Amino acid sequence: MQKGINSICIVGGGTAGWMAASLLSNLLKGCQIKTTVVESPDISTIGVGESTVPSIIDFLNASQIDLKEFIKATSATFKLGIRFDDWYAVNEHYFHPFGHIGRSLNGFDFYQVWLKSLSEGNKASLMDYSVNAEMAKHNRFVLKPKQTKDWVIANSSSALHLDASQVTRFLRELCLQRGVERIEATVSDVVLNEQGFIDQLHTDCKKQITSDFFIDCTGFKALLIEKALGIPVEEWSKYLPCDRAVTIQTQTDQPPVPYTIAKAQAAGWSWTIPLQHRTGNGYVFSSKYCTDEQAIKTLTNNVQGKILTEPNVIPFTTGKREKVWHKNCLALGLAGGFLEPLESTAIHLVYKTLVNFSQHFPDTDFDEQNEQMFNQKMDLDYLEIRDFIILHYATAQRADTDFWQMCQQMPIPESLNETLSIFKKRGELKSVYGDFFTKNSWCAVLEGMHIRPNKYYPLIDGFDPQKLANMLMKNAQLIKDTVSTMPLHSDFIHQHCRANK
Repeated sequence: MQKGINSICIVGGGTAGWMAASLLSNLLKGCQIKTTVVESPDISTIGVGESTVPSIIDFLNASQIDLKEFIKATSATFKLGIRFDDWYAVNEHYFHPFGHIGRSLNGFDFYQVWLKSLSEGNKASLMDYSVNAEMAKHNRFVLKPKQTKDWVIANSSSALHLDASQVTRFLRELCLQRGVERIEATVSDVVLNEQGFIDQLHTDCKKQITSDFFIDCTGFKALLIEKALGIPVEEWSKYLPCDRAVTIQTQTDQPPVPYTIAKAQAAGWSWTIPLQHRTGNGYVFSSKYCTDEQAIKTLTNNVQGKILTEPNVIPFTTGKREKVWHKNCLALGLAGGFLEPLESTAIHLVYKTLVNFSQHFPDTDFDEQNEQMFNQKMDLDYLEIRDFIILHYATAQRADTDFWQMCQQMPIPESLNETLSIFKKRGELKSVYGDFFTKNSWCAVLEGMHIRPNKYYPLIDGFDPQKLANMLMKNAQLIKDTVSTMPLHSDFIHQHCRANK
């Protein structure tokens, strides 16, 4: 007879731990599964992962959390995409927008239609057909309604910039109201049974904790998945050489823009994340080409506004846990792996891990094949994001520092090589079920890096060139006209979701 698990223990709070508790407390209501969070009072949020992708909205919906209340509580702003400064060359930037770019024509992909139009003399950029790019350019914003017949608005999509510490507080409060138990303690020992499963936890307050299943949210320490169960990290530092980050917070002195800025630096890149009450700043760098002191100086010399916090240096290893789920333990967040936040995927991976876990939710028999299927999904998710991040380094044309010269000579995975080869021929991409980065994203970055296919689909030659030109001009103008009627991003926030004092 099938026997379900009765309890889940989440070890570690922070963003990952309380996201898990929030989602599970909603998904499992009615299942009589007890959820407990063991949270150490000594550990604070590290401050990486304050910029998100549109799946943050899916997480809020799945957790039954009101979007505007969440924004008010976390001093959040909206995000339409990422502006990449100085990646292809110094003093040149491009935009990677969320949402769809353009409209398909008679079943043909818009990018192919646009490529054809270039050969007919069209001078409009690819971003002229992105409503998100146009909104970002003019600092405009509206929230897309759940249903709309307006294709321009329907093509938009947004995420959030948020305060990670405030997110933790908000989700913790929510979970406690929902009946999640919180134990304030630090795990001192993990005891395994004869089968190698986690049997119980010992804490510094002499409390012993038992559970059917454990979720490891202990960050880089990975107390359960690595120290107790021995599952190592598969390192990807040969593809992604940055291994440290320094973060600071600054006072906000300008209205927040609706996008993240990722600026290439001498030995890596820096981020700027505008919130309602402050700005988050960081520099991801390679210690082989830059000392901590140099990184701190670079970051502090390039920020705007009064510096509010002392620099915090965070060492990291890029890679993924060889098994994200092993026996009765799931590694979540930094315990599961780390990919630098260039495309703001940290919180997305937490949510995606929880979604995959819910689809493979175990019984007490902990079927190995079920666990294996889950881990295969996670392998694909991490590899897809890894390759997309490597793409930014591999296509950069900078050679002004040793770091960027190294990036041009760096090996790239065969999977990315194959993707680039296919794209360069006819602008096609392999489509894999569950991919997060769509063709819109790949085309935006590759166009920003001046990479175009050699050919477009030949059947598009059947379209009348003048009609095609008129349609594209009309669509680009419609996007501009629509955006011009939108409120400023800061005005929208002040009217609908201003941060709680």
